[in-house]
Amino acid sequence: MVGKLDPSGFPKIFGETRDQAAGKDGVVAAFEALAARMGGGRSAAEVADGFLAIAVENMAAAIKKISVERGIDVSGYALQCFGAAGGQHSCLVADALGMTTVLIHPLSGVLSAYGMGLAPQRVAREVTLEVPFDDVNLASVRRRSVETEADLRRELVCEGLSPSVIQCRSGIHLRYRDSESTILVPLATLDDMRRDFEAQHTARFGFASPEKPIVCAILDVEAIAEAHESDGDDLIDDGATVSVADEQTRFYSQGAWHEARCLHRSNIPAEAEISGPALILEPHQTVVVEPGWQAEKTARGDLILTRLNPPEPRRISATADPVLLEVFANRFMSIAERMGEALRLTAQSVNIKERLDFSCAIFDSDGGLVANAPHVPVHLGSMDRSVEAVIAKHGATLAAGDAVMLNAPYNGGTHLPDITVVSPVFGVTGAIDFYVASRGHHADVGGLTPGSMSPNAKSIEEEGVYIDGVKLVEGGRFLEDEVFALLAGARYPARNPQQNIADLKAQLAANARGAADLMALMREFDRDGVHAYMRHVQDNGEEMVRRLITRLDDGAFSLTTDQGATIAVKISIDQRNRNATVDFTGTSGQQTTSFNAPEAITRAAVLYVFRVLVGEPIPLNAGCLRPLHILIPEGSMLAPRYPAPVVAGNTETSQQITNALFGALNALGSAQGTMNNLTFGNERVQYYETICSGAPAGPGFDGAAGVHVNMTNTRMTDPEILEQRYPVVVDEFSIRCGSGGRGAFNSGDGTRRRIRFLEPMTVAILSGAREVPPPGVDGGEPGALGKNLILRRDGRVDDLGGCGETRVEAGDAISIETPTGGGFGRCD
Repeated sequence: MVGKLDPSGFPKIFGETRDQAAGKDGVVAAFEALAARMGGGRSAAEVADGFLAIAVENMAAAIKKISVERGIDVSGYALQCFGAAGGQHSCLVADALGMTTVLIHPLSGVLSAYGMGLAPQRVAREVTLEVPFDDVNLASVRRRSVETEADLRRELVCEGLSPSVIQCRSGIHLRYRDSESTILVPLATLDDMRRDFEAQHTARFGFASPEKPIVCAILDVEAIAEAHESDGDDLIDDGATVSVADEQTRFYSQGAWHEARCLHRSNIPAEAEISGPALILEPHQTVVVEPGWQAEKTARGDLILTRLNPPEPRRISATADPVLLEVFANRFMSIAERMGEALRLTAQSVNIKERLDFSCAIFDSDGGLVANAPHVPVHLGSMDRSVEAVIAKHGATLAAGDAVMLNAPYNGGTHLPDITVVSPVFGVTGAIDFYVASRGHHADVGGLTPGSMSPNAKSIEEEGVYIDGVKLVEGGRFLEDEVFALLAGARYPARNPQQNIADLKAQLAANARGAADLMALMREFDRDGVHAYMRHVQDNGEEMVRRLITRLDDGAFSLTTDQGATIAVKISIDQRNRNATVDFTGTSGQQTTSFNAPEAITRAAVLYVFRVLVGEPIPLNAGCLRPLHILIPEGSMLAPRYPAPVVAGNTETSQQITNALFGALNALGSAQGTMNNLTFGNERVQYYETICSGAPAGPGFDGAAGVHVNMTNTRMTDPEILEQRYPVVVDEFSIRCGSGGRGAFNSGDGTRRRIRFLEPMTVAILSGAREVPPPGVDGGEPGALGKNLILRRDGRVDDLGGCGETRVEAGDAISIETPTGGGFGRCD
């Protein structure tokens, strides 16, 4: 459609008889029809160019994600282009990545197949070590390396290869103790390996910790047979197009038609320079040289594409354009995803690093949620309240290099283990253009029990350290002494403040990543345009929810918790104005237990449910809430008054609210209605996890077994990591086959998890659906109840109930059976 491919260049292999040429007429007709439906006077070529722009953004986002994981800034590298369609997009993808050079091999269109033919034969082996990094262990590792190399050489010789062509190399994956991120360094002297490791660690994570012990995690040995030597000349057939004359053409790109030269690669002399716009035709692909780029053919036949000058910031209209709306929505979400990857890589605790119990998002200058990564829903729908609280307390005094932390549930937070770090992003005008925020569930913030999830807390003070908008960084200086004093000085202090500080630094690294990406976005587009599309993304979220509302009916639902409380909701649909009122009148009053959910959590659950039902790939954002009027009785368990305890409200009550909302809309069966919060620890170690059950059933489908759903999106810690970092053994983690609630469509099955302790600890469980099963929806049957048992080493069995705490000795175990959601629809 845009003229970057000439149909006449394809062989006649199309159509039912496979003897027809590729046609353009049908393509043009389809895009013209689509342009007419979209309105706005857009041409067919403009619409097609929009699809390509979105594809380029998605390709660039994938490359950015991998580069961030490896701590690499790709802007200093050349983009290697291959694949038959690669040359179509290489310049635009490079622009999106800030790269200025593209390398295109003469066989780029078939490079994967060609590479497979040239690839050397190799065998590799990894040997688990897990020993301290010192001279004694290094000598032992060298002996293991020699033995392993000999084994691998014999293996290749048995494949018929000569020993003379086999080379071996060995390396060790090193990591800091109490970290799971390993870095591979070549096997060398102790000092050289340490320097290499710390240099790579600094490049990837932004810091090194020379004071921390290093662990040899894995020995990595590889034997490689020399590759077949070839420069590819024997396979390059430029003569196939030598007789074809060059010509003029045109193509549409980035909003305009461009007159372009159309050249055949075989006709281009070595070292000739071709300025874009141009098309370079090859037997296996067409290379597009975009305006502002130049191509040069090297003596060996490679094409080197170079950007002649930096692209100018794109001036964009303040009027919403559907293509740019998609581009910006993806870009905003991609920034939040990269923030999350930076947080995961730099965090220290298992809770954040392995269980992924964190969330990242970006906000406009007023604190409105613009976009989030697909992290934890209960965090994301409530985090804007935290940003608003920071603005209210510090907004007038915030300066560049500042950051604020808070966990106060009565001032924007959820529960105390969830600490949010908020950083302002100052633009070129000296004003705050955006806010970035990251929220992580810290393994312990004090309170009555290790893990800060006590089932016995009667006030917020007993749940841990209360942080109400405290400066974490001021003028670029991390306030480490002040933060340590705060964490260690409460009535029930944090048990491992240094780990809290390490994770807070990781959250700051995530915010720095987001701020840098937003500033780069404003260099690519003008400032006013970026702000306009932040509003458009929110407006689009609003419109999507309004469209959803026109498809919904009034409904009501109530359910009873194990504590005897009622969560009631009535949803009233205003079809004329495309609004909905979500009224929680009838819900029980404030609880003496910790099952109170602050208003931000209730709001997050409402936002999540309506966002799920939209069914379109849009970021969760503040606009989604505009059509929703939420009524929560003050002083109820969904809007408690300080100092009521709230730790279970975030995890347990949020799940019950979600079940009630889906039930009121008759849209989805119930889930387990709990997160099964398990904590254990002592003064030395503290651990927290939530345990999955089955996904809910719905109209037309059964639920899946063993998956976190609804307001949580964490994962289970790998047994190897759990057993390595804590004195426990995972005896069982299995599916409770047949436990899902029955109905026309069955809920997913729950799980069984048994963990054995190797030293004395305090163990606590905060859970639900141990007395009252999750309800069925639309005539479905209730789900199965859960069960929490302590299996004593002397054979005794103690039932902890839904919420309990106990001391365990070495050899004792806890067995948890998760409840399951109810069925959807009446059984025949």
